[in-house]
Amino acid sequence: MSLLTTQDGTQIYYKDWGSGPPVVFSHGWPLSGDAFEDQMFFLASRGYRCIAHDRRGHGRSSQPWQGNDMDTYADDLATLVNALDLKEAIHVGHSTGGGEVARYLARHGTRRVAKAVLIGAVPPLMLRTEANPDGLPIETFDRIRAGVLADRSRFFKDLTLPFYGYNRPGAEPSEAVRESFWLQGMMAGFPAAYFCIKAFSETDFTEDLEAINVPTLILHGDDDQIVPIGASALRSAELVKGATLKVYEGAPHGLCTTLKDRVNEDLLAFIQAS
Repeated sequence: MSLLTTQDGTQIYYKDWGSGPPVVFSHGWPLSGDAFEDQMFFLASRGYRCIAHDRRGHGRSSQPWQGNDMDTYADDLATLVNALDLKEAIHVGHSTGGGEVARYLARHGTRRVAKAVLIGAVPPLMLRTEANPDGLPIETFDRIRAGVLADRSRFFKDLTLPFYGYNRPGAEPSEAVRESFWLQGMMAGFPAAYFCIKAFSETDFTEDLEAINVPTLILHGDDDQIVPIGASALRSAELVKGATLKVYEGAPHGLCTTLKDRVNEDLLAFIQAS
């Protein structure tokens, strides 16, 4: 296993496939780097070095009590980038991973970064506040916390239905995809599964997005039931200078799986664009 150790002693697992310009993937909650395998295999087969880590507390990384916050997630990502001495990297973040990428770019700068991609990403802020009236009420996230505490195994399995849009009329649910999500979720430690909810829902990324100064692609489904597009991608596209927004009509949150071929082609075209 490929592991690196952070300053607080947390071990971070990562996979490193292929060779060429580096593409770094940051996954969503409660998953692991495995969530990006379709994109990684596609790009690694076309001359790119694809790297994905399991966020602390998730997947095969160690499960510390501390550090389940966006600043620490961003610092862990910086530790990975620096340890591998990556240059001109393309950073791709899905959902919570999109927040991680935004905080990393703002907190550590873009000296090592060429481009960024935010897919179904949580920025700028999921929680409804006076300044963010289009966000989701705190009760939504309290129910997620309650579900994790009560029976996280059942909660993760049930979550797959809205996550992949399998609860929509005419959808053809894949039990195999649902089982993969469940397995990744159950590999996450209980502290990360619980504390990360606050990190992805209550962190305000407005200033992070305004600080991004590299070409940025934003992909989002307009039927995303997990991170509604109105309070996320549509606002992010206004905050990131020169961002390109692509809206997938009828697409769910888990579009990297359900629409993997389209996502793969859009990633490749963006990466190759001058």
